[in-house]
Amino acid sequence: MATHATAGITRRLRAQRLRGIYLILNDGPQMLELARAVVGTGVAILQYRAKEGVVPARVRALREIAQRSNALLVINDDWRAAVEFDCDGVHLGPEDDGFKNVASVRAALPEAVIGLSCGTLDEVYAAARAGADYLGVGSVFATPSKDDAGEPIGVARLGELVRASSLPVAAVGGISATTLPEIVRIGAAMAAVISSVSSAPDPRRAAAELVDAWNR
Repeated sequence: MATHATAGITRRLRAQRLRGIYLILNDGPQMLELARAVVGTGVAILQYRAKEGVVPARVRALREIAQRSNALLVINDDWRAAVEFDCDGVHLGPEDDGFKNVASVRAALPEAVIGLSCGTLDEVYAAARAGADYLGVGSVFATPSKDDAGEPIGVARLGELVRASSLPVAAVGGISATTLPEIVRIGAAMAAVISSVSSAPDPRRAAAELVDAWNR
């Protein structure tokens, strides 16, 4: 297993950092450039999302970028890659290996955070019982960034799930600087964004504005 400067950090300390702007980075040639652009803006979590398979060199580079940015690095879908590259956590959806057997993932990643995608009250309660550290809930608004996002659930439904959850919630889907205040007011712990940063003319400025809006 690879090691990095935060190798001794505990699950509890990582979980305490699950607050703020959560940037999802889709794998591709420009991904690392985008990640470097947000260093120092205050983005709290970076998620590496590689639907065609993890690229080791990119994960290692993201690990270094996350360190410089004082951000957590989470891998989407692949908990084994999170183990191999000593990441801060993994995020799993219903179709991913480990989603229905969180105990096996926890055994492999005892000090990492585990996030689970949820869309119903039953899933929220089940995730807490399974030992997850946070939930991903959405798509809150319509989004072009995820083909499998489904119909938007809306802010009211998000609020129901946030209030029902004993775990911090990352709201995801269609969130921008304009809609972010609604996410903050509803009580979500994190706002997960993709295109509001990656498609912006100035990604660094866009990320900084989101962080600033969150902190306000």
